[in-house]
Amino acid sequence: MIQLTKLNKIYNPNQNNEVRAVQNIDLQIEAGEGLLIKGASGSGKTTLLALLACLSKPSSGTYYFENQAVSKWSEKFLTVFRQKNIGVVFQNFQLLKGFDVFTNISIPLLPLGLSNREISQKVQKAAQEAHIEHRLSFPIKNLSGGELQRTAIARALVNSPKVLLADEPTASLDSEMALKILNLFEELRKEGKTIIVTSHDPAVEQHPLVSRVLTMKDGKIL
Repeated sequence: MIQLTKLNKIYNPNQNNEVRAVQNIDLQIEAGEGLLIKGASGSGKTTLLALLACLSKPSSGTYYFENQAVSKWSEKFLTVFRQKNIGVVFQNFQLLKGFDVFTNISIPLLPLGLSNREISQKVQKAAQEAHIEHRLSFPIKNLSGGELQRTAIARALVNSPKVLLADEPTASLDSEMALKILNLFEELRKEGKTIIVTSHDPAVEQHPLVSRVLTMKDGKIL
């Protein structure tokens, strides 16, 4: 499904503060994998996740998705590509606190020109997949940490993406809630989604969700 060839991400190139965040990554990811990318803070795993999400463009190298060189596309085409294929669960959730759960989940649908009925159907389906349907009318500010995480997951699922990316999904959760979130990811993987997670939590590596582990250090895969 995904192939990275000599992928590099360099910030401030040829300057004193140059940072080689990702260096010469060659990687293949099969459809339906549960891939864990682990490493210490600053190892490059979050940058690699942003490249996979097409939220950042590589400095050099090529990113192929289903044999299409998406890293060469303009932002106009990448926006459509992300809407159809990629769901992202950010570490800090990035939810709108002044709105309820339903509105937050629906945000990726708003540019698509769907009817209110279509939006409602898609939000309900995503909420059910993330087990947050019982909180759709609740303001974000009234949710627990686990409920915030489930809302963020539902928002990532609302466009029925092929790939779900999650950055440190258990970082702000207690062990019980972290296990529930990992079990949810495993359910989604069994339904056919490709799950790519960054974490340095040993519980993630030991979970049945994970079919392969990559370790990063200094922007490279060890």
